[in-house]
Amino acid sequence: MTKTGGCLCGKVRYTLSAEPKICVTCHCKNCQRQAGSALSIIIGVPEDAVEFTGEIKTYNDTGDSGATVRRQFCPECGSPVFTRLEQPGLMFIKAGTLDDTSDLQPAFHCYAKSAQAWTPMGDIPGFETVPDGM
Repeated sequence: MTKTGGCLCGKVRYTLSAEPKICVTCHCKNCQRQAGSALSIIIGVPEDAVEFTGEIKTYNDTGDSGATVRRQFCPECGSPVFTRLEQPGLMFIKAGTLDDTSDLQPAFHCYAKSAQAWTPMGDIPGFETVPDGM
């Protein structure tokens, strides 16, 4: 299994050589601001299974826990591509940057407490913040 993706302008490209461990929809205010949308869909992947080319810039954000959230994006087009938390070996890819998203299915909504009232949740479970174990 290999998945590929990249930013809007194509200057950042990546190859993922492992199955995503999880796919979630995040409604936190910072993901909304970064995406310029109501939510962000992310996939958790083993860090050592991602190879990328191109330059990325990092904005160090702060999560609810006080931990650093490294939001990584293309400096040319501004597309958010990766998010790295203080979880060794795991990183997140913004699902919208994948070349093929046809097999993705979010497991749950996190930060549902911040979800826009007009955003449909469907049959996917929602958690007020991040569930234990993620």
